[in-house]
Amino acid sequence: MTLLAVERIKLFSTRSPYWCTALALVLGVGLTAIIAGTTENGQMSIGLTQFGSSQLALAVVLVMSALAVTTEYRFNTIRATFLAVPSRTSALVAKTAVVAFIAAVLGEIIAFGSWGLAKVMSPASDLAINTGAEWRHIAGVGLLYGIGAVLAIAVGILVRQTAGAVAILLVWNMLLEGLIGIIPKVGVKIQAWLPFQNANNFLALGGGNPAEQPGAGIDFKLSQWGSLAYFAGIAIALLVVALVVAKRRDA
Repeated sequence: MTLLAVERIKLFSTRSPYWCTALALVLGVGLTAIIAGTTENGQMSIGLTQFGSSQLALAVVLVMSALAVTTEYRFNTIRATFLAVPSRTSALVAKTAVVAFIAAVLGEIIAFGSWGLAKVMSPASDLAINTGAEWRHIAGVGLLYGIGAVLAIAVGILVRQTAGAVAILLVWNMLLEGLIGIIPKVGVKIQAWLPFQNANNFLALGGGNPAEQPGAGIDFKLSQWGSLAYFAGIAIALLVVALVVAKRRDA
């Protein structure tokens, strides 16, 4: 049995992936349903369909990804994993690949599910995906979820404790990066180089309703695809650091 198969079985042997998946679907697709139900017919936009899935559901995916590794440290099953697989790096990379893939698939389900539901609930709206920006805005959610999962696992490996890892990820994503923007003169400039702000920049449609642009007002120095590459680079760099630390310290 390959390492990937082992990690897939281990992941779904716990309850947290099921609960997190259900919650992410409720927050992503469910929030779209609420927005579509309260928006005047014909006013529903493709940007609004992603309001929930690009923010709240992502937070749940980050938690799910961190739990995939911190749970093993919590119950000390990580020792058995490292005994069975002498290369800690191989074991942790396999875990990262499995979780990132599942997160990416979940992201696509939420993104296209939100879009499809909005079309059904708001038939008079123009919700066709006609441009490259609209495809990036919808299909790009899966990419961001996969990259976010890599970052979350890296944090989980470094912190090892569930509460600490979850607190760092949620505060960082949902609070800290936003608060930095209120720092006089330099806040917006710093935001342009923060990971989750660049994730928002990648998904932004550009123009139109400001509600469709979470990163509005930030002077990004990178293109939207450049922002994705930057976000991925931070996640991979943090994972490399985590792998080095995991290899050198006791399990």
